[in-house]
Amino acid sequence: MGVSTSAPEDGVAVVTVDFPPVNALPVRGWYDLAAAVRAAGADQEVRCVVLAAEGRGFNAGVDIKEMRRTAGHTALVGANRGCYDAFAAVYDCEVPVVAAVQGFCLGGGIGLVGNADAIVAADDAVFGLPELDRGALGAATHLARLVPQHLMRALYYTSRTVTAEELHRHGSVWRVVPRVQLLEAAVELAREIAAKDGSLIRLAKAAINGIDPVDVRRSYRFEQGFTFEANLTGVADRVRDTFGTDRESVGTDQERRS
Repeated sequence: MGVSTSAPEDGVAVVTVDFPPVNALPVRGWYDLAAAVRAAGADQEVRCVVLAAEGRGFNAGVDIKEMRRTAGHTALVGANRGCYDAFAAVYDCEVPVVAAVQGFCLGGGIGLVGNADAIVAADDAVFGLPELDRGALGAATHLARLVPQHLMRALYYTSRTVTAEELHRHGSVWRVVPRVQLLEAAVELAREIAAKDGSLIRLAKAAINGIDPVDVRRSYRFEQGFTFEANLTGVADRVRDTFGTDRESVGTDQERRS
């Protein structure tokens, strides 16, 4: 359990997240993920990173249970900072990052894939931001990188999810494959990227980030301010108190497909 890094072949590093039962990451998990992605990108032998997950879903966001059992706002602050750090690590990784997504990709998962350079998804993958149902706000910055503006707003306000195939039609998912082929397909794309000159691929990553029309770090930080406001005014607690277990919430999110 936790975050691990492997090297299936030359030039490719796979960073794998494993926090059963649904990959809802605790505060420490977000920081560990950030550190692993940064370390992989800094390795001069690595030319592409694959971000993957064990279990039935890619990511279910932050650990709401940890937030509930922690007095005050310590866990909230930690989760917000941890998510910010992990999202920035993916975006700023020195080499391209390919996200390999299966099952549910919710909340913080959208922040991770929205900052990745490419996404390969299993045919059972669904993507969404159930933040309003969880007493939170944020990651619209990253959802807006996956779908057009008005669709992003409708998905955000309703907490609905979209399928991998729908995102493939929008051009934000590179390839949709059967789940058993997911890691193989992600590594295949990573292998093609890793075949490029290591120095040049790093320059290419920096150049593409440099022409990005939106500063995703500042934009996401702006969103987080409203999450703090919701917590300070008691709105978030009121909504979170109605939130069920992680297992129940994931099932509900998967049922809300467009």
